[in-house]
Amino acid sequence: MTHREGRPAVRSNENVLSFVRSPIPATGAGALDLVYQAAEIFNSIENNAREIEARAQAMCKSAAERLRLAEQRTESAENSLREVIADADRKLSDASRALTQVEFRITATEDKAAAAEIRAQVAEAEAREAKQALALVEDAIRRRLLCASPEAVGRLYEVA
Repeated sequence: MTHREGRPAVRSNENVLSFVRSPIPATGAGALDLVYQAAEIFNSIENNAREIEARAQAMCKSAAERLRLAEQRTESAENSLREVIADADRKLSDASRALTQVEFRITATEDKAAAAEIRAQVAEAEAREAKQALALVEDAIRRRLLCASPEAVGRLYEVA
């Protein structure tokens, strides 16, 4: 903006207007000059407002885009978290089933071992009884043979 006499000058490095008084008395041309100056000031204000509005709109668009991207990242992270939780749940369920099966197998094996131990104890008892019965039979045979004939006893000991 050029400075004319009687018109305010707008300094480009400041937002301050300086009004210089005209040494000539105010006339119609001076009033018209003031109207032009006011129009230039309003145009300058409007231009500044448009620039500020354009910057604000650009900032809003940028913020909206960053928000949209952040929401997408959040949604993606939530989906990943759901997948990880579902996978962990499946693995935990599989491990629980496997543990239950192992517990059943251990119980069945313990039952079989206990049954085998009982059978072994019964077999040992039967073997002891059979041994005792055999000893009684041998003793009975010896007594009868000893009473019947002394030569048979000698043969009995030769065979054994």
